Amino acid sequence: MPVRLVSSTSPLDAPNITYLWTHLLIEELVRNDVRTFFVAPGSRSTPLTVAAARHPEAEVVLHVDERGGAFAALGAGRASRRPAAWITTSGTAVANGLPAVVEASMDGVPLLLLTADRPPELRDTGANQAIDQVKLFGEYVRWHVDLPPPTEDIDPAYVLTTADQAVHRATRAPAGPVHLNCGFRKPLEPVATDDAPSVPPAVQDWAEQERPFTQYPPTTSQPPDAALDALAQDLNDGRRGLVVAGRLDTDAEAAAVQRLAVRLGWPLVPDLTSRLRLTAQGPAALVPYADLMLDSSAFREAYRPDAVLRVGGRFVSKRLRHFLRDSAPDVHAVVRPDPGRLDPDHRATHHVESGIEPFVERFLAFTGAMAEPSSWRTGWIEANDRAATAVQAHARDTSTLTEPFVATALTEERPEAHALVAASSMPVRDLNRHAAEPGSGGAAYANRGASGIDGTVATAAGVATGRGGPVTLLIGDLALWHDLNSLALLDDRPVVVVVVNNDGGGIFHFLPIRSHDEFAPYFTTPQGRSFESAAATFGLPYAQPTTPAAFRAAYREACDRSGSTLIEVRTEREANREVHEQLEDAVRTAVETDS
Repeated sequence: MPVRLVSSTSPLDAPNITYLWTHLLIEELVRNDVRTFFVAPGSRSTPLTVAAARHPEAEVVLHVDERGGAFAALGAGRASRRPAAWITTSGTAVANGLPAVVEASMDGVPLLLLTADRPPELRDTGANQAIDQVKLFGEYVRWHVDLPPPTEDIDPAYVLTTADQAVHRATRAPAGPVHLNCGFRKPLEPVATDDAPSVPPAVQDWAEQERPFTQYPPTTSQPPDAALDALAQDLNDGRRGLVVAGRLDTDAEAAAVQRLAVRLGWPLVPDLTSRLRLTAQGPAALVPYADLMLDSSAFREAYRPDAVLRVGGRFVSKRLRHFLRDSAPDVHAVVRPDPGRLDPDHRATHHVESGIEPFVERFLAFTGAMAEPSSWRTGWIEANDRAATAVQAHARDTSTLTEPFVATALTEERPEAHALVAASSMPVRDLNRHAAEPGSGGAAYANRGASGIDGTVATAAGVATGRGGPVTLLIGDLALWHDLNSLALLDDRPVVVVVVNNDGGGIFHFLPIRSHDEFAPYFTTPQGRSFESAAATFGLPYAQPTTPAAFRAAYREACDRSGSTLIEVRTEREANREVHEQLEDAVRTAVETDS
């Protein structure tokens, strides 16, 4: 729950040197637009927690589980593209942040880790709750600082410049987590000591202003003209090309990618997290059902591209990835504001390190007039229309609750104010394949950096915090059990949790292991439980619809509430695999008509 204490009139009003440093740190983070602090209870982190709680512009969110708090901070950073902070005490509490740190690092999400630590004299001595926290997160952080215990021997401006550098490192490309490991000596409470901390003139001047001590102008990433000209020449007219949009972080980026596809005259394949798969409005030739279409070998053979322009981050579809790999186009260009490879099949011929908007605006200057509609583009659009008809027919005609139906109906009914969070495993795949065609509704988010199922409820709560609006979460039963205590985070933020309970790991029915003796129970991992009691434990309204119409009604009712709700959809794993196969057969037949 958000908590506030009475704030000091100035960050310099501190009872001791420890609190002077933590007041400076929190104030400088807030000046850098870090406004949300996810806090787990602990003793050694008392100075950080109190300083954050006393700041009038800081929102402090308490959560008993350090792992969940870290994922909530990750979710807030995903939604806002500004880092949220995670405050935790020393010892294994810090280690619990590693899964969220890995995800943030792999997917370029800004995140600040403020971990309390024992002072150097208590490290490696057998002192209680003391582990080696220095560089604990290894290479998964963009920057690490082991802040010494506050002392009069160090200019407190050091705290300010460190905070400024931390936010800069977390937000500049490639964005990611930054770790400030903060050593503290006792007293940890805000009590006066004999010697009042001294403040040098430069810090006094800073306190009378409102701007950060060190200001970092936004960095821009633009490719050189020579690279743009060379790429434009390689992507000349007459190419059978595709634009593939991975994760995009802003509506402006999504609009720029549409302009790019229109100018090239190419089909645009949008990933669930591209802000185009669910909400695109515009003239681009969108192909939202490409994953299903590519199940057809005849379509794959007839529509091999000889040029691909990939923009943004990762995409969900394995079929699309294999299609691009096997097509081996002459030009396979990747555009993203990150120097790291995004090329697991080693097909990239160009890697353009650039922000999406700057790239599009400058690249268009090197291309010719808008391309005329071609049979290539028309073929993709017509196949997509036939696939859409098959998906819509299933959602309209099914008499039972199926997992593809849930993905379609949920996106058809989703209010415009609701963002969408997709859990890993089947939910993100079902939404990418079976979501309704683009319409209204907020952006979609998913933890696809490392694609784990951990921390998903907390991530959704963080997204609701970061965007300041409601969220719908589609999650599987194992992922929900894995993060059950994060339902406590939904007290103050509206999240409609739709859990598909197929009593285990349904995705394994789609993998070769299903034909082996060890398949059950070692991979299916049945748990045999309902979530009704869990909803009651956390005070959440609960519904378990049993028909398609009842699901639509329950979801609409949940979205109309001001708070959170848990909707449980019971399905059967083997039947789910059969439904997917039947729907894929229907799409394949439809796509191959006139292909």
